[in-house]
Amino acid sequence: MGEVAAQIPTSFGHELRACRRCRLVKTYDQIMDFGCENRHFFKLDEDPELIVDVTTLNFNGSSPTTATEEENKTNSLYYSLSLLLAFPDSSIGETFSHLISAVMATLEKDLMFLILQFLDEKKHKETVHRLESESACYFNMRYFEELVAQGKWDEMEKYLSGFTKIEDNKQSMNIFFEIRKHKYLEALDKRDHAKALDIFFKDLKVFELETYNKDLFKEMSLLLTVDDFRANPKISTYGDTTSGRGQLFRGLEKLIKANPLLRDKLQFPVLETSRLRTLIGQSLNWQHHLCKNAMPNPDIETLFVDHTCDQPITIFRPVPRATIPPSLLEWISNPAAILVGPQTPSGHMENQTADSDNPLKRSRPSGTSQEVGNISPVPYSGQPHGRNTISLDEFPKVVVTTLPQGSRVTSMDFHPIQQILLLVGTIGGDVFLWDVGARQMISEKGFEVWKFDACSKELQASFNDDERASVNHVAWSPDGSLIGVAYSKSIVHIYSFDGGNDIRNHLEIEAHTGSVNHLAFSYPNEQLSVVTCGNDRLIKVWDAFTGAKRLTFEGHEASVLSVCPDQKKNIQVILSTATDGEIKGWFYDDVGASVTYDAPGHSSTRMAFSSDRARLFSCGTNKEGESFLVEWKDGKGSIKRTYQGLGQRAVGIVQFDTTKNRFLAAGDESTIKIWDMNNTILLTTIHANGGLPASPCVRFNREGTLLAVSTSDYGVRILATDDGFRLLRTAENRSLAFKVPGAGGFGSSSANAGITMADQSTSFAAMKKNEVRTLPLGKPRTSNVSNEGSTTWKVTEITEPSQCYSLILPDKVTDTKVSRLIYTNSGSGVLALASNAEHKLWKWQKSDPNLDGKATTNAHPVLWRPNSGIIMINKTSDTNPEEAIPCLALSKNDSYLVSASGREISLFKMATFETAATYMSPPPAATFLAFLPSDYNIIGIGFKDSSIRIYNLQTDEEKGILLNGHTKRITGLAFSLALNILVSSGADSQVCVWSMAGWEKRSSMYLKDPKGRSMPAVSDTRVQFHQNEIHLLVVNETQIAIYDAQKLDCLNTWFLREATGRRITSGTYSGDSKSIFVSFEDGTVNVLTAPNLRLRCRINPRAYLPSNPSLRVLVIAAHPSESDQFAVGLSDGHVYVVEPSESEGRWGTSPPGST
Repeated sequence: MGEVAAQIPTSFGHELRACRRCRLVKTYDQIMDFGCENRHFFKLDEDPELIVDVTTLNFNGSSPTTATEEENKTNSLYYSLSLLLAFPDSSIGETFSHLISAVMATLEKDLMFLILQFLDEKKHKETVHRLESESACYFNMRYFEELVAQGKWDEMEKYLSGFTKIEDNKQSMNIFFEIRKHKYLEALDKRDHAKALDIFFKDLKVFELETYNKDLFKEMSLLLTVDDFRANPKISTYGDTTSGRGQLFRGLEKLIKANPLLRDKLQFPVLETSRLRTLIGQSLNWQHHLCKNAMPNPDIETLFVDHTCDQPITIFRPVPRATIPPSLLEWISNPAAILVGPQTPSGHMENQTADSDNPLKRSRPSGTSQEVGNISPVPYSGQPHGRNTISLDEFPKVVVTTLPQGSRVTSMDFHPIQQILLLVGTIGGDVFLWDVGARQMISEKGFEVWKFDACSKELQASFNDDERASVNHVAWSPDGSLIGVAYSKSIVHIYSFDGGNDIRNHLEIEAHTGSVNHLAFSYPNEQLSVVTCGNDRLIKVWDAFTGAKRLTFEGHEASVLSVCPDQKKNIQVILSTATDGEIKGWFYDDVGASVTYDAPGHSSTRMAFSSDRARLFSCGTNKEGESFLVEWKDGKGSIKRTYQGLGQRAVGIVQFDTTKNRFLAAGDESTIKIWDMNNTILLTTIHANGGLPASPCVRFNREGTLLAVSTSDYGVRILATDDGFRLLRTAENRSLAFKVPGAGGFGSSSANAGITMADQSTSFAAMKKNEVRTLPLGKPRTSNVSNEGSTTWKVTEITEPSQCYSLILPDKVTDTKVSRLIYTNSGSGVLALASNAEHKLWKWQKSDPNLDGKATTNAHPVLWRPNSGIIMINKTSDTNPEEAIPCLALSKNDSYLVSASGREISLFKMATFETAATYMSPPPAATFLAFLPSDYNIIGIGFKDSSIRIYNLQTDEEKGILLNGHTKRITGLAFSLALNILVSSGADSQVCVWSMAGWEKRSSMYLKDPKGRSMPAVSDTRVQFHQNEIHLLVVNETQIAIYDAQKLDCLNTWFLREATGRRITSGTYSGDSKSIFVSFEDGTVNVLTAPNLRLRCRINPRAYLPSNPSLRVLVIAAHPSESDQFAVGLSDGHVYVVEPSESEGRWGTSPPGST
C-alpha cells in the first residue's frame, strides 16, 4: 500500500488538536472523521471517544506541551519537515502558510494568558473572568466554585457559555442540567413554588427529550406536588443550602474534568510574576541598546512608539522653590542619577551632599557599601545590576544561640552602636534587653501604666476591663540613647539608656485612640522627634524630650500600620502605610498628603530603606495571604522591581529587613528567605535549625554580621557571619565597664545597676560548629519559660478569665447533663448527646472573623437543625432513661452517626437528622460504639453484658462476629489499621487486644493499682490511639497511662493523688497528639505532655466557667486540628469551648526533657 498524504487542517482556531505520539495537527472534526494517518493502531474509527486521550489542545507550535523540553525541540522540527514532505509539491506553500498560522494562533493564546495574569495582578477581577470566558482559553475552577457557593446561577451559565453550549456533548448537557436542577430544588426548599414552576418551564423544559431522560423530567415535575421533596429517596440526602451547593460543585467538577471541551483548559500555565512587564522591559532594553546616542538613564514615558535617545536627556532639573513646592519624586529619586561618577571602593560618595550631616542618613558602616552606578532603563527579572559576584559568607547563616522570651516575639531592634545589644518586644507586653555577646538578659519590663490618673477616662475604663497590652513595636533612637515602645493600648513609652542597664523611664505618651501600631525616630528641623501611628488612622509627631505634640497628619481611611520618616537635603518627609494597602507621603511643612498610591496587591505593608537610605523597599501581605516584596523607583508609586519567591498563603504580615546595601531578608514559610537587592530571583533560603513560625520576625545588626529571628517556642535565635563570630567572641572574652550582679528592670531606681559577664564554658568557636544550645535566663520572668538547661521551669497556672478564651454554646438547656461530646471530623462543629437521649449539633459558619468556618471562640456557632425541624433522639427505656449508658460514634466523613441510649442503636443521616435504620434491640444494651475507619458500614459494638460484636450495617446480619473476654460492661473500643488490631476496655479495668485478621484475642492486662489503693470494683476505662496508631492512651478515674499497643507494655503512668479528693472524669489526646487534656469533676483541666505525661499547664475552672459549686465537668473533647482547643460538657447540660488567649499563645510550655 502506498503512503497516504496527511490532511491539511481546515481551520486554525481553538478546535485544533495535536496527536500526542506523532505531533500531527488537525481539527477535532478531522480527527473524529478520519483519525490519525500516522497512528492507525489507535483505532479511533472504532472508538472516537479516545480522541481526548490520544490528542491534546495544548501544543507549542506543532509540538504538544506534554513532551519534555528536548523532545519538543526535536519533535517540532521533525513534524515541520515531515508535514512538508508528506504533501504534494503544489501543497507545500499552502501547508507552510497554515503551519505558520497555527503557530501564530498558539502565540496569541500565550498572549491571552499574559494579559489575564496582568489583569489579575491589577485586581481587575470582573474583567479577568469575562476575558477567560470570551477567549475560552482558561476555565477558572476556583471562580466557578465561588459562583456555585454564592448561588449565582445566571453568572454560572454565562461563564460556561464561553466554553460550551448545552447541545455540544453529553457532559455539557449534564452540567447545565445539574445547575438548573439545583436552582429548582433550592426554590422548592424555600417553599417558593411560583419561582420553582417558572424554573421548571423556562430552564428545565429543554431537557424533556427522549435523548436525555423523559422519566427523570416527569419525576422532577412531581416534586411540585409534595410538601418536602426530601421524601423522594433519590434526593433524601439533600441537606441545607451550604452543604447542597458544596455537593453540587463536587459533581460539576467531575463533569467538567470529563468534558473534552473543558478538560484541557483547567490549568493556567506557570508564569513568573509580572511576565508581561518583563517582556516589555526586555523589549525596551533592546530598543535602548540600539540607540545611537544611548543615555545612561533614559526617560521612557510611553509604549506607543519605539524608544530612541535622539537628544541628550537632562537628568536633573532644579525646581525653583518660589514657584513649585518640593517634589516627592526629587526626594525619593535614586542619588546615583546625579552622581558625577561611580562610587569609590570604600563606599563613600565622591560628591558629598548635605545629607552627610543628617543623623538618619549616616549609613551603617560596611566594608563594601554598594551603590548602583549605571542603571538600565527598565530592569527586569534576572537582569544583572552592579556587582555580579555574590558570596553567601557575607550573610549570617550559622546559629550560635537561642534566647528564650516567654511569649511570642512581635518586634526586635539591635542597638545602632553597641551591636551586641538586642531589644525584644513580645505579645505578652514584655520588653527585654539582651547582651547577645554575654548571652544574658540585661533588663526586662512588663507593661504597666506609669501615671494612671493622667490617662483619659476611656483609656482608664479599658484598663479596668483588661490591664494587659502587647508590644507592637520597639525601636532605638539613631544615637542609641532612647528606646521607644509602642503598645496595643494607646500608650507609647520612651526610656533613656546610658549604657549597662541604666535604663530609666523618660516619657509616657497617650498617643492614639486604640492600638499604637508603629513608631520611628526622626530629626525634622534638627530636633529629635518620635513619629507614631495607630488604629485611629492618624500619624502624630512628638517631641522626643518633652513629649509635646508637634504635628498630626490625617487622611488615611484605614488603620495606619507603619511609618517611615526620611530626609533628603532639606526636604523632610514621612511615608505611611495603612491596612487597606494605601501608601501616603507627607511633608512636615504641609497638612495634607503630597502623594498617594497603592501597595502591590493592596497589601498591609511595611517600608524600609537600604543601610545608606538611598533605596526604598516594602514588604507586605494582603487578606488573601499573597505577599509582595518590591523596590520602589520614584515617589509616584512606580515599582522598580518585584522580588520572586514569597509564599502565597502567608500567616500574618511577612516581615523583612535590609543589610549592607546589598541583601534583603524576609521571614516566610517558616524560613528566612534571602535576595540580592539587584536581582529579583530568590538567592537562598535559611532554615536556622527549624522551629520557626510561619512568618518569623527578622532583624540585622548595623553591620549585618548578626541576624535575629523569632522562633515558634517563643525564643529569638541568633545567626552570625565569620565577622559576627569574632564580634561575639570579643564580647565573650572581655569584661564590660559596667558591672553589677544580676539583671535589672527597665526604669530601675538603682543608679549602679548593671550586668556581670557570666563565665562561659562553651565558646562561640565551638558553637560555630553548629553546636547550638538554648541559654539560661539572667532572671526568670514567668512560670512558663521552658529551657533545657534551666531549673526555672514550672507549671503554667491558668487562673484568670483574661488568660483564656471560653465560649458557651447557645442552647435552651433543659434539666439534663451532657453524657457524650465529640467534635465533627471536619472541625467545624461540636456534637453532644444529653442524658435525655437528645443530640445537639453546633455548627460554625464561614464569616469575616472565621474564614475557614472551623470551631473557634472568636465566632458564635448556631444550634443547627434541618429545615424539617427533625430532632435526633435515641429511643430510651420507659423505666429510668437517666440510668442508661449513652454512646455514639461519627463516621469519618461526618455523614452518619450511630448512637444508643439504653435501647436500639440508631443510624442517623447527619444532613437531615433522619433515622435511616435501627439495630440490636436489647438486651443486652449497647454501651460503646466505634466505626471501623476504613469502612463506614462496619462498627464495633460493646455491650452491657461484656460482649463485643463486629457488625455490618449494610448486610444487617443478626449476629455478626462475637468477641468475649471481659467480665463487666464494655467502656471503650479503638481500631488501629496500622497494627490491624482492635483494643477494648471494660468496667473491669481490663484492656484486651484483638487481631482483626481472625478476631482472636492476642493479649490482655489489668490496669495497675494506684499506690496504697485498690482499683474500684467498677470504673469507666476509655482507650484512644495516638495519631501513629501504635501508642495507646488509657484513661481511668484513678490514672492516665500510655501503652505500646503491640505488646501492651506500659510506657508511662500518671496517678491521681488520693489526697485531692477529686476524680478524673474524662481524657483525650489533643488534635496533634502532642498533649493530653484531662478533666476533673470540679472543672479543673490538666494539660499533660503526651510522650511522658508531664504536667505542663493547669486550668482552674474559675478561668473559664461561671462560679457555681454544683457544676461538674463530665466529658472533654479535643478539636481535631486546633491543638490547643477543647470543649467540655457540664452537669447542667451546657457545653463550653476553651482555648488559650493570644497573650498565652498555648497551654504553657513543655517541661525540660519532655520531648
